[in-house]
Amino acid sequence: MSLSVRFAAQCAARQLRASTRASSSLLVQKRFESTAAPAANPKIAAIVDQISTLTLLETSELVSSLKSRLNIPDLPVGGFAAAPAAAPAAAPVEEEEAAPAAAEKTLFTLKLEKFDAAAKPKVIKEVKNLLGLSLVESKKFVESAPKVMKESVPKEDAEKIVAAMKELGAVVTMD
Repeated sequence: MSLSVRFAAQCAARQLRASTRASSSLLVQKRFESTAAPAANPKIAAIVDQISTLTLLETSELVSSLKSRLNIPDLPVGGFAAAPAAAPAAAPVEEEEAAPAAAEKTLFTLKLEKFDAAAKPKVIKEVKNLLGLSLVESKKFVESAPKVMKESVPKEDAEKIVAAMKELGAVVTMD
């Protein structure tokens, strides 16, 4: 008796799988049909049709080829939150363009070189305020000097930070 129940359960499972495969393929087909807007340009419609038939590997190769041909830089994963991180990567390109024009350097990197042991609490507090770190992170940051504090800082802001840190007893360099 248990064998026939088991057989019936297996048959039912097979039928269920077959029906879900058929319905899922119909759903996928309907999804593509519903989102496909009629292209105004037949040339673009043909390209879209060709791209939609590519496999994942072929699509990856297509994207890398387009990036190299159109000189599109790779952006970090993370969307808008990672956009400020992309700014330092663009800075060397600007510096290379500015070098032939013999322009004055406008963006600086601030590096905490050393500090007076007596002024350590004040320096930690100032680093906490400047970098937006927690107190523990600021303490670890100051204790690991020499360390880069900020990158791509405008000249005016960099001079203010250097002066403030100098008053507290810390040595900060602008590179």
